[in-house]
Amino acid sequence: MTRIQTFAQRYRVHIVIAIIGFVVGLGLSFLSPQEVVSPPIQDQPSQEYRAPEGYEQAIVSAVQKASPAVVSIIVSKDVPIIEQCPSNPFSNTPRGFEDFFGFGNDFFQFYEPCQKGTEKREIGGGSGFIVSSDGLIVTNKHVVEDDEAQYSVFSNDGTEYKATIEAVHPTLDIAIIRIEGENLPTVTLGNSNEVVLGQTTIAIGNALGEFRNTVSVGVVSGLARNVAATSARGGTEIIEGVIQTDAAINPGNSGGPLLNTKGEVIGINTAMVAGAQGIGFALPINAAKQSIQSVETYGEIQVAYLGVRYVMLTPERAEQYNVPQKEGALIKGLEEGLAVEVGSPAYQAGLREGDVIMEVDGVKIDRDTSLAYGISQKNPGDTVRLKIARGEEEFEIDVILTKRSE
Repeated sequence: MTRIQTFAQRYRVHIVIAIIGFVVGLGLSFLSPQEVVSPPIQDQPSQEYRAPEGYEQAIVSAVQKASPAVVSIIVSKDVPIIEQCPSNPFSNTPRGFEDFFGFGNDFFQFYEPCQKGTEKREIGGGSGFIVSSDGLIVTNKHVVEDDEAQYSVFSNDGTEYKATIEAVHPTLDIAIIRIEGENLPTVTLGNSNEVVLGQTTIAIGNALGEFRNTVSVGVVSGLARNVAATSARGGTEIIEGVIQTDAAINPGNSGGPLLNTKGEVIGINTAMVAGAQGIGFALPINAAKQSIQSVETYGEIQVAYLGVRYVMLTPERAEQYNVPQKEGALIKGLEEGLAVEVGSPAYQAGLREGDVIMEVDGVKIDRDTSLAYGISQKNPGDTVRLKIARGEEEFEIDVILTKRSE
């Protein structure tokens, strides 16, 4: 009896569950998809982006401070228009050739390249930054090295200017160009002597000559590097004392600013290692300050001149030339010239072949700082103190630098 009642109770439970399921399913079947209403999505009011305090805010502020004065440089040139022109190699054959084959020379129709005039085309691009409100712009010398090209500058707001080359540095990859304008935004120049390994760097430039005012962020990866850079025209130049950074630097970034988190320019982006990841180089901005001041004052880049030919010493070269010093600049002439130019500042100061210049104003001359770089940081008319080694003797001497002639 108990088993029968238990079974009946279970049976009634299943019947009740089935009835409930049927009712629920029947109710849902009357609801079409259109009748399933979702709550409306409320549009949030647009707000100006505000970076969080600290690191990100510093980067955003630095970019906003410098960007208005960063420009893109477009290089254009008249290039030949080459087309395929009709050509008949048999046009000058004797008359008998035509009679023999029974058709005229025009039967043969060939094509060869020929020039159909010229047209102006964009052949390159770079970057720069405005350093004076009346239109002086700093860039790399290799950006504006084509004397036959025309140069246009686009500001951050898209305004186009025609640019002229004001001056180029004879030994550094620095050029000053000019646009006509008034009250133009300018950058703030920092002090590259205060740059330290690991500090944040911000690069801005015309990446690939296509993406204007591209921003990338990295750190200072190395200091006082000496690199051999090859330009698009095939020339090779030794660039000394550059800042290494892993901020992305691409073709087209050349001449653009490298910033610190204060928005100050600490370098001029100038080179990258092809095929590498995150290895770019920038000239220290202090190397350009003398050029900027010189153009503002004299309308040209005046470079200080010492007047010696020299060889940078290494332990191997010291042994080769039989000198006791392992570092420094050994004054040594070439077969076609003297070691010390007659009448030069070095000549007037009594320097002679075989002397080793060890320091310039207390700065050591070694593999990180060449004599040319040390002198390039001075102005014509400056008096510099040189530390000289002559054999085993060492002494100091003052030299008044003059202006380097063309």
